[in-house]
Amino acid sequence: MAMVKEFKEFAMKGNVIDMAVGIIIGGAFGKIVSSLVADIIMPPLGWVLGGMDFQDLQWTLQAAVPLVEATETTPEIAAIPEIAIRYGLFIKTVIDFLIIALSIFVALKSMKKVGTFIRKDKADPAT
Repeated sequence: MAMVKEFKEFAMKGNVIDMAVGIIIGGAFGKIVSSLVADIIMPPLGWVLGGMDFQDLQWTLQAAVPLVEATETTPEIAAIPEIAIRYGLFIKTVIDFLIIALSIFVALKSMKKVGTFIRKDKADPAT
């Protein structure tokens, strides 16, 4: 029973709750950034670079081997799926990461600046 009480005290500490909120907001922020990159940044960038779609950029190591050829009514069924290095998706993921990293950097820098400002106010009550 002591372990349950100890866990409850741990879980209800402010740091744990703050961390949980941060993880949830971070996950949502990651989805927003992924949508920003996929839906806002990549289409114009592909258009500027000649109409390419980054999702289509890949090096095919082995083409798919069809088990059944496609007809008008049925799609092609692959016996062996395509094996490819999808570097276009990797580029998109790197852009996602860079935007998230830049956002975190700016947020932490702003928080540090605000924290320094608050500490100056506490240290010098005469002003």
